[in-house]
Amino acid sequence: MEKNNNPFLLDNESAYQTWRARKLENYPSDLPNLIVEVNDPRQLSRAEHEAILARCRVANMAIYASAIKDEDKTIIHELGKQFNLTQLNSNMCADDDGVTSLTVANGGKRQTYIPYTNRPIHWHTDGYYNSLETQIHALLLHCVHNAKEGGENALLDHEIAYIWLRDENPEYIHALMQPDAMCIPANIVNGEELRPVHCGPVFSVMPDGHLHTRYTKRTRSINWKEDKTTQEAVKFLESQLDGDSAYIFRGTLQPGQGLISNNVLHDRTGFTDSAESSEHRLLYRARYYQRIAGS
Repeated sequence: MEKNNNPFLLDNESAYQTWRARKLENYPSDLPNLIVEVNDPRQLSRAEHEAILARCRVANMAIYASAIKDEDKTIIHELGKQFNLTQLNSNMCADDDGVTSLTVANGGKRQTYIPYTNRPIHWHTDGYYNSLETQIHALLLHCVHNAKEGGENALLDHEIAYIWLRDENPEYIHALMQPDAMCIPANIVNGEELRPVHCGPVFSVMPDGHLHTRYTKRTRSINWKEDKTTQEAVKFLESQLDGDSAYIFRGTLQPGQGLISNNVLHDRTGFTDSAESSEHRLLYRARYYQRIAGS
């Protein structure tokens, strides 16, 4: 996309208005509109693939639903390949194959990180703490077992968040595109620096023209730039995320279901596993350096 036609740059008001109208014209009205029934996510039919891709083009995400409930990590690997998602981000707590098993950890280093507990997780995009060279552009989640209670996700297309902020005050976009808008402090454990400080923008325009977003609603382990406009922008976005907008989709993945997305904003409620069953909440998560091909 040529720079002078990119709708995400503030100088291009006409391009933005055209893109905004097209974006919102046929936007999904609720979560069921994002769901695609599939026979086997490891081998999608052409129609299933196109249906998932169509939703990702509109909303940057889709939910697939299958009857396959195996503890089979090839599901997420093979699904990703069908959308040209091959460059996995193997984070510190990932399994040996680069995919992460999200379940409650009762020991080891995982139990110190919230995704491996049953506590709520605030709004975020995955890998917001990564360096700018290792940003996460696509995220897959596959549900093997759900919790007895809770574990609901809220989902928000990051392009909708951009629209909210730009419509409220274009200066909010300018502020959140600053290279030092959001800084994540170093991760230091027992005196060892596991990750250095990483600063960067919330919104950035990638070389191919798409909008990339890094964000967290955490109040600890984050430093927002202290200028007035940035602080106002952050508070405005938080108020929107805390609201009941029709653009925020809420639901709980069931066994055999999964999310494929261009790393949209999401959160998770706390949950309770069954005390009677050995099948505790288990989701597979894959993070990619690429976007969903064709989206």
